[in-house]
Amino acid sequence: MYSKAFRTLMVQKMTDPADPGPQVLAEEIGVSRASLYRWMKDSAIFEQKIIDSVELPTPISRPLLMKRSQDWSAKEKLAAVLEAASLSDEALGAFLRSKGFHNAQLQQWREQMLAGLEPVASDRNKKVPEAKRVRELEKELKRKDAALAEPAALLVLKKKAQMIWGNEDDNTDS
Repeated sequence: MYSKAFRTLMVQKMTDPADPGPQVLAEEIGVSRASLYRWMKDSAIFEQKIIDSVELPTPISRPLLMKRSQDWSAKEKLAAVLEAASLSDEALGAFLRSKGFHNAQLQQWREQMLAGLEPVASDRNKKVPEAKRVRELEKELKRKDAALAEPAALLVLKKKAQMIWGNEDDNTDS
């Protein structure tokens, strides 16, 4: 069990843009990243209670409750990508730590947004050759069905004739 002062110090280190990220800090002090994030969340809840009771003149620079990257809405992702695009490398690192996600996630969101902006190939252009091919195949199927219908009818008639008159090989002279 770590003291409240130690946990507060680690949360301050974790949120300071000049200090290393949570992974390095976790390895350095021998605490899991999950514990660090839980301490951050606990301190954020405590800070929120203080903020609710006191009116602050300046906004807080970091979010009080860190969200997982999959919990971000499309609007929030777009805003983060746009904001990150205007930042230098140093500022980008601080921005990513303050938001609680990695550069790889930011790159993935950027690629998703660019893919969403790509013009979609017209479905009409894709369907015309497919529809033509389907019509040709249906036409060929009808022709083959008609070609097979005649031998099938002859075979049925032959079987009926054999049932009625019997086989030609039968000797009826006896």
